[in-house]
Amino acid sequence: MLLKPDYNLLSVKDIKIEELEQKEIKAILFDLDSTVMASKSGSFEPWVLEMFDKLSEKFCVAILSNNKRLEYIEKAKSQCSIDVIGHANKPNPKSLLEYLKSKNIEPKNAIMVGDRPLTDILAGQLAGTQTILVDSITRETEPKLTRFVRFLERLTIRK
Repeated sequence: MLLKPDYNLLSVKDIKIEELEQKEIKAILFDLDSTVMASKSGSFEPWVLEMFDKLSEKFCVAILSNNKRLEYIEKAKSQCSIDVIGHANKPNPKSLLEYLKSKNIEPKNAIMVGDRPLTDILAGQLAGTQTILVDSITRETEPKLTRFVRFLERLTIRK
């Protein structure tokens, strides 16, 4: 069923490596803003970079962002050792599928992680990957209006 993530976690910190290995996951694809980086901040927290390094020991790890600003994407790339792809145009799964094909990974062996059901989760579902919906990395400091919009968007998830 579209828009129902396979996993619904509070944070990317809650991803269990052992569970992904048991499910034969070979690639983990993250959304950028609000998933692994504070929105429009341009900087990763040190713990996120450590998480990427740890995950990269066992999986192909990449970021797929809808952000179209080349300098922003380049800044993200310069801070980490994983692939960062901008202008992904999610929920269109084309960029996601092209990336997986370039790494010789079947969609069934990949998982898309993001904070937005209507872009990240839908893109993963359309591509045939598993999906993880997480809350915003800055949920404690987000404005009330942003939190309300997130609440409304999550109403689209069928339980």
